Amino acid sequence: MTKKGIPIVFFIIGCLFLSAFLIATLKGSHSFGGWLLMGFFLSVAFGLRYYSLLKGYSFTVMIFAAVSVSMYYPQFFIRVGDFRLSALIVPLMQIIMFGMGTGLSVKDFVGVVKMPKGVIVGVLCHYMVMPPVAFAITRIFNFPAEIAAGIILIGSCPNGLASNVMTYLARANLALSVTLTAVSTLLAPLMTPLFMQLLAGQYVSIDFWDMAWDITKIVIIPVLAGLLFNRFLHGKAKWLDDIMPVLSMAGIALIIIVITAAGQKDLLIVGPALVLAMLLHNTSGYVLGYWLARLLRMDEKDCRTIAIEVGLQNAGLGSSLALAMGKLSTVGLASAVFSPIMNITGSSLALWWRSRPLKNRRTEVDNQ
Repeated sequence: MTKKGIPIVFFIIGCLFLSAFLIATLKGSHSFGGWLLMGFFLSVAFGLRYYSLLKGYSFTVMIFAAVSVSMYYPQFFIRVGDFRLSALIVPLMQIIMFGMGTGLSVKDFVGVVKMPKGVIVGVLCHYMVMPPVAFAITRIFNFPAEIAAGIILIGSCPNGLASNVMTYLARANLALSVTLTAVSTLLAPLMTPLFMQLLAGQYVSIDFWDMAWDITKIVIIPVLAGLLFNRFLHGKAKWLDDIMPVLSMAGIALIIIVITAAGQKDLLIVGPALVLAMLLHNTSGYVLGYWLARLLRMDEKDCRTIAIEVGLQNAGLGSSLALAMGKLSTVGLASAVFSPIMNITGSSLALWWRSRPLKNRRTEVDNQ
């Protein structure tokens, strides 16, 4: 069999799994439904790996496979014996943030000096757009109080960890993206609890200092540890550089699976509406981030970067904070839903921009 024929086989197998799933569902054989749906998503995910422009979607489709199983069989993902799997969320998030730190250096923060306008505009757009949009969405949709608080929580989190990859794919300003991610993350202990207290305080009780400390130990300390590791041990532990991306992806997947299992009953009630709300939230970030940057006369390359940085959120941090609040199955649901949505939309937007030539905003104005 030729290499071109391998993905076709995976897609055919996927169609067979999907057909079996639909038949089983129509016949009420739900005990097999989760495994069949998982088989469909995994087959598609493996098939996508053979296409250079589509393989970026493979991880997200695998997430759907795992979520399918956790929705059908939540009992497998809540506890193992006496050990609750939710206890893994914070350590996994700390490992992911440590990995982010190892990918940074002091040089990345020099970007604040070299690109002050881009950094200021990007950070302001991120924190001035996503929390208010999240609050507006809670007013539009009639969600239960803790679900609404979760929407504001994901809106109040810093930039998503995948933004640098999306920026690279979009041929945007990668240096600005890395700097924005680092700066917004370092500001999170102040900005996230501030917006939660202002906007979500009517839904749930928020302790500003407790949340600030939770963010510090989940995000700031691991990132600083990663920075120190990169500063003194860079190049001396190649195995760590190789394994961190895999650990990060596995960690994010497990976090989403555990939250889905814990909140299965609530998700069945609010699922479609929550998916729509998170899609609206995510795409609003792209649109508002891009056009605010255009209004401020940023270059097209920077406009794309800011749009991606505004639209992508650190869903893992949202999940960890929901767990720290003791409300993983409700407040944490929005983060679990937002994560796969932003990966799909972010990849699609990046690939669309990649196919379109960059135009300098200033050049356009000068030529008019």
